[in-house]
Amino acid sequence: MALLMRLLTLALALSVGPAGTLAGPAKSPYQLVLQHSRLRGRQHGPNVCAVQKVIGTNKKYFTNCKQWYQRKICGKSTVISYECCPGYEKVPGEKGCPAALPLSNLYETMGVVGSTTTQLYTDRTEKLRPEMEGPGSFTIFAPSNEAWSSLPAEVLDSLVSNVNIELLNALRYHMVDRRVLTDELKHGMTLTSMYQNSNIQIHHYPNGIVTVNCARLLKADHHATNGVVHLIDKVISTITNNIQQIIEIEDTFETLRAAVAASGLNTVLEGDGQFTLLAPTNEAFEKIPAETLNRILGDPEALRDLLNNHILKSAMCAEAIVAGMSMETLGGTTLEVGCSGDKLTINGKAVISNKDILATNGVIHFIDELLIPDSAKTLLELAGESDVSTAIDILKQAGLDTHLSGKEQLTFLAPLNSVFKDGVPRIDAQMKTLLLNHMVKEQLASKYLYSGQTLDTLGGKKLRVFVYRNSLCIENSCIAAHDKRGRFGTLFTMDRMLTPPMGTVMDVLKGDNRFSMLVAAIQSAGLMEILNREGVYTVFAPTNEAFQAMPPEELNKLLANAKELTNILKYHIGDEILVSGGIGALVRLKSLQGDKLEVSSKNNVVSVNKEPVAETDIMATNGVVYAINTVLQPPGCFSFLSSQPTTRTRR
Repeated sequence: MALLMRLLTLALALSVGPAGTLAGPAKSPYQLVLQHSRLRGRQHGPNVCAVQKVIGTNKKYFTNCKQWYQRKICGKSTVISYECCPGYEKVPGEKGCPAALPLSNLYETMGVVGSTTTQLYTDRTEKLRPEMEGPGSFTIFAPSNEAWSSLPAEVLDSLVSNVNIELLNALRYHMVDRRVLTDELKHGMTLTSMYQNSNIQIHHYPNGIVTVNCARLLKADHHATNGVVHLIDKVISTITNNIQQIIEIEDTFETLRAAVAASGLNTVLEGDGQFTLLAPTNEAFEKIPAETLNRILGDPEALRDLLNNHILKSAMCAEAIVAGMSMETLGGTTLEVGCSGDKLTINGKAVISNKDILATNGVIHFIDELLIPDSAKTLLELAGESDVSTAIDILKQAGLDTHLSGKEQLTFLAPLNSVFKDGVPRIDAQMKTLLLNHMVKEQLASKYLYSGQTLDTLGGKKLRVFVYRNSLCIENSCIAAHDKRGRFGTLFTMDRMLTPPMGTVMDVLKGDNRFSMLVAAIQSAGLMEILNREGVYTVFAPTNEAFQAMPPEELNKLLANAKELTNILKYHIGDEILVSGGIGALVRLKSLQGDKLEVSSKNNVVSVNKEPVAETDIMATNGVVYAINTVLQPPGCFSFLSSQPTTRTRR
């Protein structure tokens, strides 16, 4: 019995929704937004909805959570008003909207929702009003009075001049011969109208906006005795052409037409689906340098990438865009589609000149600027749009920029402009070689790099890859921004100039006069072989200044004791390669002596055991060297270094 009661309790819990209501089908986005508007309006009484009105316009929206707090739609400020929710009305002397609207037929309901002009035109036809007042079950998408008044005069004249054919057909196109509520209006579906069974396109967006042939539902689900009325903000018309056919007949798409034909995308644009074509006009193509445009038009892959970047995977009507949103293209890239007042924007720029041209398989927006994806650009073009322009200028001065504009498969390791804040290097043979060593001989993607990988450069060097928890580095330089992958090359934005290794750790130490005493100590301790052979070491190398800071008797005692000297020197050698860009806040690095070194970085100053490093990232073929101005003391080791002065030379 106890088990049975637990099962019954569980079943009841699963059948109960929020606030104790019985759980039913999931609400549509429109219903969720309406529900939120009810919640925001409930303090004003039952069945009151909060509505946001864009200041300076007649545009009103039921409010969702984000819009409620931002108080903006398409970047424009809004004011909140409180109105009766659909289907309810006020009662004199009572709070809110307690009374349900009395049901009447479709014709009378249109007047209630603000479509009296539709009533007027219905009266002018001989057949439609009796049908709207008679038995049956219909849906009418009734244009608002403002929608009718905004029609071009010539269009309206053609309708009213032949009321029993043109006007009647236009009104019947707004009707469906069954009751259809918003919860049945699914994104991408079509409804069969009462005019020659012509299709009506429905889109129901995640933000709660519902459109009918790109006309927005203003007031939805107004029940009538013989159907339902939805108030919309435009007069809609039949759709006959697909996207490709519209491109064929529009004069402003002459260049686009040729590009689509050359790419073979015409089969996509005339096929089934629901797309958004951001259609570049002839003017948009003319803005592109002739050399760039000819290169893309002559490269089938780049051309296809270009055009795919103008096709969104779903139909996006202008009325559905009330804030910025990321939309995926056929090419797999994302575009930020947004709005600023009445203007639509792409990636923040108002480039859409004509919107909501409907096709049977989607919608077209005219744009006056070409959206060239990275995948259709040369490395030189990619770099010109990034924060690496100084590196490009240096390449041009060195005569090496042609590598970035051709068809070579390359990855350019481009230092940020900030790297050169103290001035640009002089161009000589050595600098040219260094620049060539910033070009890797294949087109890479950083997400596929792995620690220990080696990369061949045009300058003949092999560069090593180091992967750390929060950074990805190539030699001493770490990647500072996401890859930009072009047609033939990839751009890696780097946080400093590369310094390719020039020899082993011992070669580095021997070649720098600052380390002559350390080299002698290493020889005495018998560690030269270790630091000359292949390996992965991080060496914190005390300078001559560090040794000279020790009292002479202590230094002599240390140098005379091979065992203790070896122990001290091994404590200065980490057993992996740690470049400064991989340190983060703190890394505990195991030394060859066995104890761990605490390596930290703060405000661009690297420290080891809290002692500042004088110079970082001196690269060697088997490790990396840091110059330090102190001799480090292993934990618990006091025999030789206890008398060293605490004052340290700082960088």
